[in-house]
Amino acid sequence: MPEFELATIDLVIIGVYVLGIIAIGYWAGRSTTTSGDYFLAGRGMVWPLVGFSLIVTNFSGTQFLGLAGAGYDTGIAVWNYEWMATLVLIVFAVLILPIYLQSKISTVPEFLEKRYDRRSRYAFSGFTVVTGMLIDSAGGMFAGALVLNLLFPNVPLMVHIVIIALLGGVYVILGGLKAVMITDTIQGILLFLAAGVIFVIVFAQFDFNWSVFPELAPGDDFSLARPADDDFLPAPGILTGAVFLGFYVWISNHVVVQRVLAAKNLDHGRWGALFAGLMQLPLLVLLVFPGILARDVFPDLDNPDLAWPSLIFEYLPVGLRGLVVAALIAALMSTLDSVLNGAASLVVNDFVKTRDKEYSEKTLLRLSRVLVGVLMVIAVLWAPVILSFDTLVEYFQSFLGYVTMPFVVVLLGGIFWKRATASAAFWTMVVMTPLGAAGFVSGEMLELHGVHFLYATGIMVVASAAVLTAVSLRQPAPDPAAIAEVTFDRRTWRAESTELREKPWYLNYRWLALGLLVLTVAVVVPFV
Repeated sequence: MPEFELATIDLVIIGVYVLGIIAIGYWAGRSTTTSGDYFLAGRGMVWPLVGFSLIVTNFSGTQFLGLAGAGYDTGIAVWNYEWMATLVLIVFAVLILPIYLQSKISTVPEFLEKRYDRRSRYAFSGFTVVTGMLIDSAGGMFAGALVLNLLFPNVPLMVHIVIIALLGGVYVILGGLKAVMITDTIQGILLFLAAGVIFVIVFAQFDFNWSVFPELAPGDDFSLARPADDDFLPAPGILTGAVFLGFYVWISNHVVVQRVLAAKNLDHGRWGALFAGLMQLPLLVLLVFPGILARDVFPDLDNPDLAWPSLIFEYLPVGLRGLVVAALIAALMSTLDSVLNGAASLVVNDFVKTRDKEYSEKTLLRLSRVLVGVLMVIAVLWAPVILSFDTLVEYFQSFLGYVTMPFVVVLLGGIFWKRATASAAFWTMVVMTPLGAAGFVSGEMLELHGVHFLYATGIMVVASAAVLTAVSLRQPAPDPAAIAEVTFDRRTWRAESTELREKPWYLNYRWLALGLLVLTVAVVVPFV
């Protein structure tokens, strides 16, 4: 194990970087005057900001530690989540995003109201706020506390949590989503550069010999298609679970989708989503492979999640080490700032603005900032409770697999099946979500059944679809004219095809999406 020690210059760099990020965040959001500006950045974000913010929002320091740790512990199978996300983002950009933007929604739950009714909006919004605060924020703080505890082991855990919350919350309170997206972009660029530098430096110790990877990760550890009874990520589970978890994260989760809703126009939203999909592919080399190399460098790590930080302190020189640690801490902050802004957005747009009472924009903006502060305090108070139960953090993915599938089915069903009814959507969520939670508790916590959570995810998808279909067919069909704006229509697709003929290929999202699809297949197949 390396010594996790920072020189004075490293500490100075970290301090300057963090203060700089806060200053940039404050500067970026200084023109915020309405709640729309605060939560959707004035709908003026260009595609690089959209893309990097999508990546960093979903891919915080938790994922940086987790991907390298999984590479160290189980091999390359964890990359299935990342390349599958690329495919989901292609579907999102091509088929779903236009419907979101043409409906002029401010939140994903608002889309459910336009497609179904207000009951569905409230149910999904409430669920997202609760899980965001009690799970997403806790997961980010867990990773943050882990990193800070390595560097400052004598500082109490609660102090680490408060520091992360304050650093992540201060510029969100002041600047809103625009501040978050601009700082996310800076952090994303630096983290990808840092990951590339670490990979090259470590790989150089092995003379850039690619054969070292299958040697250090023999058999199933160097395959994306693991056996059907594999405990970590069975191959069939990619189709029964991973793809649907991707639909929840990238298409249903408002904290993520909020970035695309802030796009300048449809093209910038699409290009940003496709760019985020493209950046999922090199993560195999940038993070998973270093975890595999760490098997040789540090063969006896007690905690696999320490693989990437250990490589930083073993190989990076003083100064650069501080910059990378600063970027990692900033990425840990980005999870919290995204959840805080997203959760406050849901409360204001779905529960405050829907009341009969009228509020001025000045009042709404003040309320939005107060809400972020209140939610930050809740996250700080809740994090130590969650962290006392390590299994809850470990079961994060499986929990989502069990309980979010009813929402995914209702959302996708509403877009692509015009026959789905409002009552069917509401009852699918109300009935199936508690059943999913019961399945999670009985299977993952009490171990009463041995069904892998990726298979259980597929079961939840099928069961939720059955409920939505059965109830819908027993009721009158919705008025087609009333839902035309929020459902997929092939006539719109054909009309758009005519318009796209006038665009050069590099501005035509369909050619870009096809190219990304071909690239994904080309890089995945060799590892199957």
